[in-house]
Amino acid sequence: MKTTLLIMAAGIGSRFGGGIKQLEPVDESGHIIMDYSIHDAIEAGFNHVVFVIRKDIEKEFREVIGDRIAAVCAGHGVTVDYAFQDLHDIPGQLPEGRTKPWGTGQAVLAAKKVVDTPFIVINADDYYGKEGFRAVHEYLVSGGDACMAGFVLKNTLSDNGSVTRGICAMDADSNLTKVVETKNIIKTAEGAEADGVKLDLDSLVSMNMWGLTPAFLNMLEEGFAEFFQKEVPANPLKAEYLIPTFIGERLAQGKMSVKVLKTNDTWYGMTYKEDVPEVKESFRQMLKAGVYQQDLFADL
Repeated sequence: MKTTLLIMAAGIGSRFGGGIKQLEPVDESGHIIMDYSIHDAIEAGFNHVVFVIRKDIEKEFREVIGDRIAAVCAGHGVTVDYAFQDLHDIPGQLPEGRTKPWGTGQAVLAAKKVVDTPFIVINADDYYGKEGFRAVHEYLVSGGDACMAGFVLKNTLSDNGSVTRGICAMDADSNLTKVVETKNIIKTAEGAEADGVKLDLDSLVSMNMWGLTPAFLNMLEEGFAEFFQKEVPANPLKAEYLIPTFIGERLAQGKMSVKVLKTNDTWYGMTYKEDVPEVKESFRQMLKAGVYQQDLFADL
C-alpha cells in the first residue's frame, strides 16, 4: 500500500549554513534530524516522501538535502516529491504588509496535488523516534481515518527553558476530544508546571505528528476559505491557519474523530542553543546502543 511521509520544511532559512537549526548535524557522519525521521518512516513502511518547502530555497534544499535523500530513497523503492508553500497561494487577497507565513495548515494544503494516499505529517526539525511512525503507519494501512502520535509530556521537555505543548484530552477509547495549547511549561524538582500550575508528567501531548487521509485535505481546503472569511479580516498581518486549531474546531463540531496513539519514545528538538549538545549526546548513545547504524540507511 502506498503511504506518504509529508515533511514540513518551509521554515528552513533562505540562507543555508551556520545557525539553521534544521541543518545542525547530530552525529559524526553529518546526518541531521530529518535524515533520522526519513529513515524511521521508511523502516515503518512509508514509501513516498514529500518535502514542503518554499520555492526560493528549492535549489539549495536539493543540493544540501533533497538530492541526497532522493538517491537513498531510489534504492528502497521510495518516491520523492516537492510541494511549495507560497504566501500568495490563498483563497483571497494578500493583505497589504503581510509577510508572515500562513501556518502549518497551509503547509499541508500545499501538498494536496502530490498526495493521494494516507499520510503522516511531521516537522522537519523534530526527532520523534521509531514507535510513532510504526503506530501511525499501522493505523493508516488498517483503514483508519485520522490519528495522532501522543507523546508523554516528561519525554518532551527541555532542561534549558520553557516549552509550549498541546496537552491532549481524550475519552475512554483514546479518541481525542481537544488539544489544550499550554505555554511556559518548565521542569521543576517535583515534575513540571506552567505559570505556577502543576502538570501531570504522564499527560499525552501533541508534537504535530498526525496520520491523515486525502479526504482530510478536502476538509482543510474548505477550512482555509473559512479562515480567510472569518480570521484574516480580524488579524490580517498575523492570523495563522494551524493544523491543531483546525482539527480542534472539527472535533468540537463533531465533524472528525482522531485516535490518539501513545508513544513512549523521547522527542528531541533544538528549541534552545543549549539543547544542541544534549541532542547530539542522545544520538551518540542511540548509535552506541545499536538503535541506528553509523551508515544510517544501511539497515533498510
